[in-house]
Amino acid sequence: MAYDKFNILKSSAVPLSIENVDTDQIIPARFLKATERVGFGDNLFRDWRYNPDNTPKPDFVLNNPTYSGKILVGGKNFGSGSSREHAAWAVYDYGFRAVVSSFFADIFKNNCLNIGVLPVQVSPEFLDKIFKAIAADPKTALEINLPAQTITLTSTGEQESFDISSYKKENMMNGFDDIDYLQNIKSEIQEFATHLPL
Repeated sequence: MAYDKFNILKSSAVPLSIENVDTDQIIPARFLKATERVGFGDNLFRDWRYNPDNTPKPDFVLNNPTYSGKILVGGKNFGSGSSREHAAWAVYDYGFRAVVSSFFADIFKNNCLNIGVLPVQVSPEFLDKIFKAIAADPKTALEINLPAQTITLTSTGEQESFDISSYKKENMMNGFDDIDYLQNIKSEIQEFATHLPL
């Protein structure tokens, strides 16, 4: 199994109300030397989190103990820029299991789905409600129900549906990446192969 199964996630959230966050801001290029998916969380938003002398910037949200949780709420157009998989790896390795935004760059969105981070795209209006709810109460929880494809603001009960391909949905609910999926249907593939002409 590639990663934890994702079914229903209920958690407080970390608000990052910045639009057009690109992958170089998520994980700067100088940290892309590793080929395994571990250790990238330490450098998530590195240049926003730390000063040049490596001291934390107290005004950046990830350094604010007021906010915590497994859900990152970002502004519009999250994950734009280059196609580096490491950006999704950094989000996952830091501990986030879902990212909420009103728009995702396609490549970043697919990279997230491949490694167990659920990108939840909501309307701009619902995103604004989420940001306002967290500002009013940092402990505000969101419930993301993957089987039902809904996200709920638990403080008010307001809810929206989100889209996901049936293939990616099944994989996330089973904790599969693409290779796991193929291994899971290995017998079906072998059976199909026996009927192919030589």
